[in-house]
Amino acid sequence: MYPTALTQLARSNPFSAPLFALQKVEEPRQNLQGQRTRRLAAAAADEEVSCEFGSSKYYALCGFGGILSCGITHTAVVPLDLVKCRMQVDPDKYKSIANGFTVTVREDGVRGLAKGWAPTFIGYSMQGLCKFGFYEVFKVIYSDMLGEEKTYQWRTSLYLAASASAEFFADIALAPMEAVKVRIQTQPGYANTLRQCVPKMFAEEGLWAFYKGVVPLWMRQIPYTMMKFACFERTVEMLYKYVVPKPRSECSKPEQLVVTFVAGYIAGVFCAIVSHPADSVVSVLNKEKGSTAFQVLKRLGPKGVWKGLIARIIMIGTLTALQWFIYDSVKVYFRLPRPPPPEMPESLKKKLGLTE
Repeated sequence: MYPTALTQLARSNPFSAPLFALQKVEEPRQNLQGQRTRRLAAAAADEEVSCEFGSSKYYALCGFGGILSCGITHTAVVPLDLVKCRMQVDPDKYKSIANGFTVTVREDGVRGLAKGWAPTFIGYSMQGLCKFGFYEVFKVIYSDMLGEEKTYQWRTSLYLAASASAEFFADIALAPMEAVKVRIQTQPGYANTLRQCVPKMFAEEGLWAFYKGVVPLWMRQIPYTMMKFACFERTVEMLYKYVVPKPRSECSKPEQLVVTFVAGYIAGVFCAIVSHPADSVVSVLNKEKGSTAFQVLKRLGPKGVWKGLIARIIMIGTLTALQWFIYDSVKVYFRLPRPPPPEMPESLKKKLGLTE
C-alpha cells in the first residue's frame, strides 16, 4: 500500500523531475519560436519604414511634409492668386483672367505679379504644418475612439472630422499672413512688402487687423479641407479598386505617386467649388476697413460670390494635386509608414456573413 501511495504522490508532485523537465523543454521551445518570428517580422518592417506609425517622429515628419507641400505650391501660384483676388474685389477693372494679367503687368510690371509672395510662403507653410500634421493626429485619435470595425464603416465621416479639426487650428496659424497678403495684393500703393505692410496694419487697426478674417477663413477653409481630405482618400480607394489594374502593394513608388496626383486633382476641383463663396468674402473683407463678413456677403449677392471661380478651379485643382504629390513624396523619401487603402476587417466580414 505504502509503495503504491508514495508512487502516486511522487507522480502528482509538480516538482517531480520528469514532469518539470517536460514542461521546461516543451513550452519555452514554442515561445522562443514565436518570439523569433515576431523579431524577424519587426526587422523586416524596420527595413521598410524609418519609424513607427503614430510615433512623434512620424507626426513631425508629416508636419514637415505639410510645410513643403503648402508653402511651395501656394507661393508658386501667387500670380494667379493675385489676379483672382483682384477680380473678386474689383470685377469692373479686372474682367477676366487674361485681362487681369494684362492690366497688372501694364500697371506694375512683371514683378508686380509676385506681390505678396512672402506672406503667402510663411502663412501657408504654417497652415500646412498644422493641416497635415494634425490631420494624422486626429485621424489616429478618432480611429482609436471608434474601434476597428466602426473606423472602416464610418471612414468617410472619420476623414471629415479629422480634417475639420486640423483645419480649425491651421487657419489660426494662417490668418495673420493671409490678411497681409490680401492687403498687399488688392490695395495698390498701400504696401509692397511684408516689412512695410505689417507695421502699417498694426498701427491702423491693432492686432484685430490680422485676425478679423479668421471666421471667414474657417468658413472657406474648413469645408475646403474636409472635401480635400475625404475626397482624396475615397478617390484613392476607388482608383485602386476600379482603375489601377493591380493592387497597391504591387505598384512601384512612381506608380503610386501618379495615383496620388490624379486623386489630388479630382479632389481639388470639388474643393474649389465648395469653398469659393467664402473665399470671395475673405478677399473683400481683408481689403476693406470696418466691414463684417455678413455685410460683404450681402453686398456681393448670389452672383458676386462666384466671380473668379474658373481661375480658382485651375489654381486649386493644380495646387491640391501638387500638394498631395509633394506630401506623399516626402513620406516616400523619409520611408514613413503609408498604410494601404482600408479593407473590411475580418471580424466585420464574419458578422455580415461574407466569410465562414
